[in-house]
Amino acid sequence: MTASEMTPALSVLDLVPVRTGQTSAQAVASSMTLAQRADELGFRRYWFAEHHNMPSVASTSPPVLIAAAASRTTRIRVGSGGVMLPNHAALIVAEQFAALEAIAPGRIDLGLGRAPGSDPVITQLLRQSGTTGDVERFPSHVQDIALLMTSGGATVRFTSGQEYPVRATPAASASPEIWLLGSSDYSAQLAASLGLPYVFANHFAGQGLERALDLYRASFQPSETLAEPRTFLTANVVVSPTADEAEARALPQLRMMARLRRNLPLAALETVEEAQQGLADAPDAAEQTLIDGARANWFVGDPATVRSELAAFAGRHGVDEIMISPVAGSFASEPLDSAVGRAHTLELLA
Repeated sequence: MTASEMTPALSVLDLVPVRTGQTSAQAVASSMTLAQRADELGFRRYWFAEHHNMPSVASTSPPVLIAAAASRTTRIRVGSGGVMLPNHAALIVAEQFAALEAIAPGRIDLGLGRAPGSDPVITQLLRQSGTTGDVERFPSHVQDIALLMTSGGATVRFTSGQEYPVRATPAASASPEIWLLGSSDYSAQLAASLGLPYVFANHFAGQGLERALDLYRASFQPSETLAEPRTFLTANVVVSPTADEAEARALPQLRMMARLRRNLPLAALETVEEAQQGLADAPDAAEQTLIDGARANWFVGDPATVRSELAAFAGRHGVDEIMISPVAGSFASEPLDSAVGRAHTLELLA
């Protein structure tokens, strides 16, 4: 069997999408059900992203969502994809994830990113009580978190020479696995220099993938926790019984991405019918160009087609795992407290 024919392990990235008419409670309930289904189906891990003040995204607090998902699952690894570290004090992140490790030992991943996860206004609100995690200090904060979560903790040394011990939890028996996330050379090079596993955010970037992986692998320095480079990729995926249904379910998210790229006002995620009607009522060449460009990097279709494409994608980039973001939209008739299309994507790929 060649590398391109191997079936990669599958994981899930969840932004907790909110569609027209749906409450946050219904959106979160839908994601919890999806996490349980991923656990039953044998997916490797289930991560929640951090985004703020977006009408179509309810994943504002990964630690809270991780705790809820961990309590509803038994096998799957749960984690963040990722915590946007500049928004938070390193000690708080370490304490949260040390607590999660105590709740679900051996099943917690801490994915860290350096982007704000929102617009400049929200970024200011997140940091209005003072500096939390300066972007310039991102590398040292990553190292601080790793040390704080160990059983020995860290030591603060004052200029007077006095030492002060600090631990994220009183008696850690293990630590969450730390991953660096990014879509640039910076994150790839930092992960390599620290000897950490790395994930390229292909689901929203798409450009620079090969270069980032090459940089990471070529400059990787072994660490106490990782002897050789370890990476996987993310991808937007929609799978339905037929290709036509899959294309229809992909349209709401594609239209939302096009609006985001054009800095237009955002709203809750459209239903499939709303997205189709919107395209029919007001054809927009610029929007269609963005939709076509995004669609070219997505995996959309029937089960056999998408399985083959994902295997080829994994083989082409030398990874044994793909983290899918199941971006299937909903038809208006489908229940508000479930995500039929997203569940079908997982079930048809498993």
